[in-house]
Amino acid sequence: MSKQVLPRPEYPRPQFVRNEWLCLNGEWDFTVDNARSGEERALHKASSFDRKITVPFCPESRLSGLELTDFMSGVWYTRAVTLPDSWQKNGRRTHLHIGACDYLTKVFVNGREAGTHRGGYISFAFDITPFLQDGENRITVYACDDTRDMTIPSGKQSRRYGSHGCYYTRTTGIWQTVWLENTPAAYIKNVKITPNAGAGELRLEVRTVGAEGQTFRAEAFFGGRSVGRCEQTVNWDNLSLSLPLSEIHLWEMSEPNLYDLVFTLGEDRVESYAGLRDIAFRDGKTYLNGKPVFQRLILDQGFYPDGIYTAPSDEELKNDILRSMAMGYNGARLHEKIFEPRFLYHADRLGYLLWGEYPNWGLNTSSANSFKAMLPEWLEELERDYNHPAIIGWCPLNETPRTIDADLVRFLYHMTKAYDPTRLFIDNSGWFHIAGTYDIFDVHDYNGDPVSFRERYLPLAEGKPADYLMDNDYGYHQHGLSDEITFVSEFGGARWVSPEKRGEKNDRTVSWGYGDQEADENAFIARYKGLVDALLDNPAISAFCYTQLTDVEQEQNGLYTYDRKPKFDPAVIAAITSRKAAIEE
Repeated sequence: MSKQVLPRPEYPRPQFVRNEWLCLNGEWDFTVDNARSGEERALHKASSFDRKITVPFCPESRLSGLELTDFMSGVWYTRAVTLPDSWQKNGRRTHLHIGACDYLTKVFVNGREAGTHRGGYISFAFDITPFLQDGENRITVYACDDTRDMTIPSGKQSRRYGSHGCYYTRTTGIWQTVWLENTPAAYIKNVKITPNAGAGELRLEVRTVGAEGQTFRAEAFFGGRSVGRCEQTVNWDNLSLSLPLSEIHLWEMSEPNLYDLVFTLGEDRVESYAGLRDIAFRDGKTYLNGKPVFQRLILDQGFYPDGIYTAPSDEELKNDILRSMAMGYNGARLHEKIFEPRFLYHADRLGYLLWGEYPNWGLNTSSANSFKAMLPEWLEELERDYNHPAIIGWCPLNETPRTIDADLVRFLYHMTKAYDPTRLFIDNSGWFHIAGTYDIFDVHDYNGDPVSFRERYLPLAEGKPADYLMDNDYGYHQHGLSDEITFVSEFGGARWVSPEKRGEKNDRTVSWGYGDQEADENAFIARYKGLVDALLDNPAISAFCYTQLTDVEQEQNGLYTYDRKPKFDPAVIAAITSRKAAIEE
């Protein structure tokens, strides 16, 4: 019998690396618990279930081996694991990490509850040391979810039985890597790294556990050379210090320089990296290290035909960035989904700009319950992804109408700025903005006529307000005048299906997209050029985001098909997308 190939075996957290870890991806026992009666039936103590599943792929996906696409209210996973003997000596701690599990997760170790987490998109961990025993240990994970529940954020997951329009196959339970990590009794919990390019330093805010009286040390390397050191004694759990750099190498799109970092605390050793760069926004322009940057962004929804929310391989995460860059784009909106850390890692290394978003669709943001459902996970996202230099902005809400709780928007703004004052912020992408809660005023515009599209934004170039309209199939309409518009954060979205695959109509459940199908490839490219030129030529516009990178299931708006085949010559699209913009003259 051939040895099972471990799926997604790469280290899942590349900005905080320890050597002592064990990947738990692969075959687990699995069962569906639609009645959510599993604990009463003692499933948390069971040694096996009726099905097998391949983790980290969700049960709806082909790669999981199941393809169970109907609604599942509750699911259970279990497997046995034997830890290295050294992990349970000298007071060492063992932590169970789950990259993401949708939605409410309970973890049991040897039949005892070890922790609970609410939120379907962000990474979390529990110290399971008190629940371990010698020899074999059994880890059991229970997840319950209800995509139809409007108190739960669900992004683009369909609330109908099947996919339709821009709603796609659901993801239930585990969909990112599960892994164990072992640390000394005293260890580094987190290091928040803030670049300060003007001063040539990295500012470190460190959280530790059980380390009082020990010395925390940090060392930076560039090209293998040591270029900075600092250290400080831990008086309590937290400390702040500066890591001065003797060589300055800025992180830029054309040259995404990264410093390698090593943190030590007693026996604990963590490897990391950081980029030195400054972000600013003034006069309607985004500046990276003091130079204006036109953000040529693509809408990336992070869906895969065989893995749904989960890329089949680490290489495919990287390839999606390369596909975007091949068509002239320099970044992406990570749309209605929190992407996994390894995608951010590849963006850091490729110089690819990112906007971090949140899957707010499905959540009733007019209700006070949205505070409880959203804010804890949003803060977890800020904490987890803060150190990635590729992220230049945050946007927690997308296309939320006037019924939104304004206090929620204000709190999101102030909360985000309190934790991260260094990045740009958009309160509600494309639709209803609340005064004082955004750095950039953006709009969504799926007008497919290049002439009227251009004319709509021309007044901005003269310092006059533009009359914009957002219209869609869901009954929400935004219409108004604004002279603040600098970012058309969704546009285009032209439906394109190859002639041999075209149906008779634009069917939301079979083959759907914005606008009418163009007659041929040349007509599509002409329209694409007209729309892009209208924005690049306007000196008041400094950013755009085209819809979208790939088709997703029935949605046919992609520049690539769902299986990542280019619909058009990437060189032709890149020449249009990447030509010099008015603000770059």
